[in-house]
Formats: sequence, C-alpha cells, structure tokens
Amino acid sequence: MHRIDGATRPSSSRRTTTPASGDRRPGSALLRRLLRLRRLGAVAAATAVTASTLTVTAAPPAAADASTQCSFPAKPFKGRPWSLQRVLLNELWQNTDQGAGVRVAVIDTGVDIKNEQLKDAVDADAGKNLLPKKPKKDEESGRATPRGKANGTSDEVGHGTKVAGIIAARPAEGTGFVGLAPKATIIPIKQNDANGSGTAATLADSIDYAVEADADIINISQDTAEALQPDSELEQAVQRAVEADVVVIASAGNDGLGGRDKKTYPASYPGVLAVAASDRNNERAPFSQAGDFVDVAAPGVDMVSTVPRGGHCVDNGTSFSAPYVAGVAALLRAKHDKGPDRWSQQNIVAQIEQTAERSIPGHDRLVGWGVVDPVAALTEDDKRITRPVAEEGVETVEKPTPAKLQLGETEQERNERLGTYVLVGGGTLVAVVAGSSLIYRDWRRRKRPATTR
Repeated sequence: MHRIDGATRPSSSRRTTTPASGDRRPGSALLRRLLRLRRLGAVAAATAVTASTLTVTAAPPAAADASTQCSFPAKPFKGRPWSLQRVLLNELWQNTDQGAGVRVAVIDTGVDIKNEQLKDAVDADAGKNLLPKKPKKDEESGRATPRGKANGTSDEVGHGTKVAGIIAARPAEGTGFVGLAPKATIIPIKQNDANGSGTAATLADSIDYAVEADADIINISQDTAEALQPDSELEQAVQRAVEADVVVIASAGNDGLGGRDKKTYPASYPGVLAVAASDRNNERAPFSQAGDFVDVAAPGVDMVSTVPRGGHCVDNGTSFSAPYVAGVAALLRAKHDKGPDRWSQQNIVAQIEQTAERSIPGHDRLVGWGVVDPVAALTEDDKRITRPVAEEGVETVEKPTPAKLQLGETEQERNERLGTYVLVGGGTLVAVVAGSSLIYRDWRRRKRPATTR
C-alpha cells in the first residue's frame, strides 16, 4: 500500500505480471518453502515503490510468467486460478442464480468494458466518473492521467478492471477464470487514477452515488492515508450506505509487513466488512494489514483477473481479497433477497464471518473471524444470524446432559457376565451328565453274571 497524504489509492501491492498458462504448484515441501520466501522478498520490494509509478522491479509471483510485465491487453489465463480451485463452483452456485439481479458498485479506477468477460457484466448507463476535473500531475513527467469516460467505463490503471473481474467476470472460452458471481451487475464508479487524484471527499461522493444507483453491495479497494476524525464526511457516507441496507466491503490495506498494526479508512468504520489477504495456506499474507478492525481474510496472493482491452494478469493485495468477499456477498444476497425472510446487510456480513475457516474459536487481529469459505457461507445458511459467535450454536442449542459416572461394573456388563456363566455352566453340566451315563452303563455291563452273557 502506498502513501499519499490526503489522497486515496489502490490498496493492492503494485506488483503486476502476466499469468502463466496454468497454476504451477510446487511438488515438494522444500520447494514450496523456497517459493514462499521468494514471494516475501517480492512483496517487500514492491512496498518501496512510490504511488506515482506503475513500473515495478520486484520479482513476479510464483504462479506468474516471469518473462514480461503486464501490458494491456494481456494473454489469457488458460487454467483455473488457485483461488477458484479451492471452491466447488457448482455447489457454490446452487440456488443462487450466480448472483443475477444483484448490483455491485466498484469504486475504483474505472472498469474497462473492452475486456470481453466484462462487457456484459457492466451497467454502463449507471456508471460515473467522479475524478476531480483537474487530476493530479505525475511528479516525474509533469503530465496528468487522462480523466477517462464520464460513465467510468475506461481504466488507464487496470486496478478497477481487475477488481470487477474477481466479482462478476463472465465465463469465456479459452480460460478457466470466472467471477465468483458471474451474473451479477457491476456499477463502475471512477474516483481515482495512477497519480492518486482521488480524495476522501471524492470517495464519500462515490459511496453516496452508489446508493443512489441502487447498489446492493459496494466494494472499496481504496483507502486514505489521512487520520480522519470521527463524524468525517467519509464516515457519514459509509453510515448512510449501511442504513440504506447496502453491504459495504473494503480492503484492509497492505502496510502489514513486520507486523505493522494500524487502522485504515473506510475499512475501520463501523458497519464496514474489512478484508485482509490470505495466501494458499490460509495464512495471513505478509503484507496484509493487521488489527482489531479486520473482520475476515480472503485470497490475495497471485490473484488472476481481467485487465483493460482483454486478457488477464496476476496481482497481489487486499484490493483483490475484498472483491472475492463481495462476490460471495452477491451470491448470498441473490439467494436471500426475497420474501419475509429477506436477509439484511447485517445478516450477510455475519454469515460470511460465522462460516469463515478459523484456526482459533473466535476473532483474531490477523485474519479476523477467519478465511472466507464461500461454499460454507452458501450452504450453512438455514437460519439468519446478526453477529458471529466464537462457537457456533452455543447460545441456541441446549447443552447435552453429561453421562452418569460409573466407577464399577455397569448393569449391561453384569448381565453379559451372568449370561456367559449360565451358558458355560449349562454346557459343562450336560457334558458331566452324558459322561456319567456312559460310565454307569459300562459298570453295569461288567457286573453282569457270565451265564447271562
């Protein structure tokens, strides 16, 4: 995550590469360890890059093609990304209509609809460009990033296009990549660029606009470096969205190297589902922000997604963990959005938290309630909940009656023992009687007089 005082910026680490044709998993524990150390070094190098540049010299992720940097358009990713391999998609999509009818606002750098997998996913009529009229200039070149289309359907950075793809990319031939909610609708809201022209004020305006555009879910993979005061304009916008029953999801941030623990906004505001990044081992990614405000974690390492003008690239950061959760939220909203039992945004957030995979019974500062489990969230949903609990069901299920302590022989054991005695004793008695009869017969024969023989 890159520091721009008073401005918003994408919260992904700025390391971007083209993907390989498949997911290359190491074949041994030693090789996995070496590759993991390599990724740690790459993330550390990436955090040193300033926000005004997109050229990164860090080593590429293990699953990426190391030969080139990502360019737009890019080569298609032919395999199934690891973040989708961990999910049984057919089971995930049962009874959800793959998120159809759910509207997800992506507040970011825009969404390029020239990518074939996003063309039918984006509601261009509802999109908006809220960048300042005069965006910031790049400190080195002195040039400002082009403002782009008024409806937010252009993306010079590629960040927002990646975020949108993780949520709702349509299936396409030649690639195993697809969004988690591939029939959901994306509302593109552009409020940032490569120079960090967005501000806390434009982010607040974007949230208000998303509510006006009938968004069911808002994904914010941006944050601000400002130490915002309570009741700030941004916090008030977040609260208005929550009160309008909109699920607000935000990335936790990428300043977590060395165990750094600090709040980011809007992720730290009440009512926002703050998402950290996890790796292939369901552990916190080393760059992922930690803190009590973190609610859940989701895959954020070697994340494949769509890029402007077509194709796919691999990137890292909590920016791509948040839309992973937004996709799950879209499926939940589609499944539980009708009738008297319609789920509120609070129910959806609590369900995602409650069904996350945990290493401890409750909440921790690294991954919150755990790493999101999409299938569990969609299948363990027989009842609505309003908040997660450390042990599921402890408040509603009657405690079992403890078994009576038995120090000696139980009644069943005594009956079995007596039954054995009866069987063995009866068999012995029969044998004794039979033997006695034979002995008595032989004795009588020997006692008969010789004349009677």
